[in-house]
Amino acid sequence: MNEALPDVPEVRVVGLPQLTSGFDLVERLDLPMHLKVHGPLDPLGGEQLAQLAERINLKGRGGAGFPFHKKLRSVAESAIKRGVRPVVVVNGSEDEPACRKDTVLINRAPHLILDGALLCAEALGARTLVIGVTRESTQRSMEAALAERGLSNSRRSALRAWVQRNPVRMVTGAAASLIRSIDGGPAIPPGRKISASQTGVGGAPTLLSNAETFAQLAIAARIGPERYGNTGLYDEPGTVMLTVSGAVARPMVLEVPTGVPLRYVLQLAGAPPVPQGVLTGGYHGKWIDAATVDEAIVSRNSLDAVGGSLGAGAILPISQETCPLGESLRVAQWLAEESAGQCGPCYLGLPAAARGLEDILNGGGPAALEALKQVAKNVKRRGACSHPDGSAMFLESTIKAFTDDLAAHVLGNGCGRPVEGVLPLFEGGRAPAGITGGAEPEDTGGSRQKIYVDWTLCRGHGLCADILPEVFELGADGFPTVAQAQVPRYAEAKALRAVRRCPALALRIEEDTRGQAPTRNLPVLSQGRGRRALGR
Repeated sequence: MNEALPDVPEVRVVGLPQLTSGFDLVERLDLPMHLKVHGPLDPLGGEQLAQLAERINLKGRGGAGFPFHKKLRSVAESAIKRGVRPVVVVNGSEDEPACRKDTVLINRAPHLILDGALLCAEALGARTLVIGVTRESTQRSMEAALAERGLSNSRRSALRAWVQRNPVRMVTGAAASLIRSIDGGPAIPPGRKISASQTGVGGAPTLLSNAETFAQLAIAARIGPERYGNTGLYDEPGTVMLTVSGAVARPMVLEVPTGVPLRYVLQLAGAPPVPQGVLTGGYHGKWIDAATVDEAIVSRNSLDAVGGSLGAGAILPISQETCPLGESLRVAQWLAEESAGQCGPCYLGLPAAARGLEDILNGGGPAALEALKQVAKNVKRRGACSHPDGSAMFLESTIKAFTDDLAAHVLGNGCGRPVEGVLPLFEGGRAPAGITGGAEPEDTGGSRQKIYVDWTLCRGHGLCADILPEVFELGADGFPTVAQAQVPRYAEAKALRAVRRCPALALRIEEDTRGQAPTRNLPVLSQGRGRRALGR
């Protein structure tokens, strides 16, 4: 079984180092060593910085790949239009078990990240800088870096800067989750689409980007766009940080120029000569097969063209000796557990998808395969954040990539290969080894309350889906697709509201008392019918 990756695995570089300069000298570049290695950095005006980012085609390195210069200009324009100071946020919340490149940068080169963030803060006139992390090691390193620069959260400071520590969860890394936590809320998506560039921390325009993105900007600002463009591809210049794990002899973080063959990266980490498949982009990414590996190079465009994904830079090969569907099932179950529990496509859809994949492995036949395809289709573009979309993409890619293995399970008695657990997960399925997890996560699990639909009364008004989308969604016929469901603990009040407002009085709430004494029933005042106790 593959153990959880350490916070700072082995680090190697192909070609000349940029982000990893000085890693051969010390374990962590403090401010004096950072300045010796990289030299001083002159400030740039806002438009200068945007032009620099545009000339080097800098895109976010957290997975989405949004052009940084557009984000920078959008924040600046919004701040000027509204007459408010913007906020700069560094997202170092790397909570996927297969990703460590940002954690490595924060632990070993924190000042390079701060260089980029402070460049942006000065250019935008920001007075607030927040660095979001989830690990104890990254919190310590970044707090030490702020102290080395004399930065603090003091009200008297020209720039208030602090580290925001959140729980270790997949959804914590979402931009909206981080902003919500900085504002004092739980580190989960707010359930609505927001633009941080327009309304972010405290309602102010917020420049939020990934830790590596700010570090790349700092490198480009020092050496200039021409010299930066001498490394890597013409249309995607510079280097990329990758985390390579899975069926490899040496899990590692690599800095490589764009354009390096993916096959070479796998060889450096000791991957099988002919892997059964390679998961690109991590657990919200896509599988490519062994033949495609020979065609792929390390770049966003190249991996997209061959059906893969650069994503957050995670590369995970598996060998011919393991069952790829079984390996994917372990990941699918973890993704389902990582739900914030606040929207139906995630809270209900992802566990259903994991069960569908399990049904295929257990001999469910073609019906199980079709059911899985339908669930994956239903959860896409309907969630409160990108977690359902990324998880569905992973599942659909699994079905597409391993057709022979899928046929053996669907049409026969299985592939006969074991599940070796080569794709890393956090120990115990939750937090990384040695990490305490920071603040206690919000209780977003299921409560002891269940909500039921009485089909003899339901008339398909659809109000339940509007009030309680975490539980109800409407089918093609306009009626709810579930007859009963557990109510997430945080949504109990919304469930009660849905019961009270149902025009047909077709909903009821009952308390699941199996194995324990009931604590309460939820009394409901139905419209025009007097007081009824639902739960009898």
